[in-house]
Parts: sequence; C-alpha cells; structure tokens
Amino acid sequence: MKIQNSIEQKLTAAFAVDHLHVINESHKHSVPPNSETHFKVTLVSADFDGQMKVKRHQAIYKVLAEELEGEVHALALHLYSPQEWANSGQTAPESPNCMGGSKKDPAMASGERQ
Repeated sequence: MKIQNSIEQKLTAAFAVDHLHVINESHKHSVPPNSETHFKVTLVSADFDGQMKVKRHQAIYKVLAEELEGEVHALALHLYSPQEWANSGQTAPESPNCMGGSKKDPAMASGERQ
C-alpha cells in the first residue's frame, strides 16, 4: 500500500479535496499478487470548477509524476467539481474488466516483437 498511500497524500496536499477515493485495481490485471500498478482515482475538488478535463488530468499527472515514472502502469481518473459530483449522484463509473492486454495479441503470444 506504499504507492496508494503516496497517491492519497500527494493529492490531499495538492488539491482542496471534498472527496477522494483511491482504489488499487491491480488485482484485476495480469500482475503479481500485492502489486500496485493500476489505480482508480475519484477526486472531487473546487479546484476543478470551470476547468476542462484535459487541464484536470494534467494537474494530476504533474502531482503524481514520480509514481507514473515508476511502478504505476495505469491511472483511471474521475475528476469532478463539487457540482458535477452532486449531479453524478456521487458515484464514479465502474472500471472495465481487464481484457488481458498483449496476451491476446497473436504476435506477442508467439514471442514476436515489432
């Protein structure tokens, strides 16, 4: 839980957080047990008022640059202003199931590399 804790701490320090939920979804993917590689982040902040989604994502990427350069492979971001969160019914979308990535690619399965 080292990386998850770091994500939570950095986001809490960087944004005026109304709601933060960080979920380690690594277990849904083809990674070793207890991995911290795939995360879903739901963050509600007044900092996002009037801000386009791209700017919100860029702000998160900047704060979590160290984690993204390291072990974190995937980061699902659900970023809301307080009004957007209220309008959403205070729920973020479910993450899709892992499709297996390159394991289903015949070229990768046979060991070929491009």
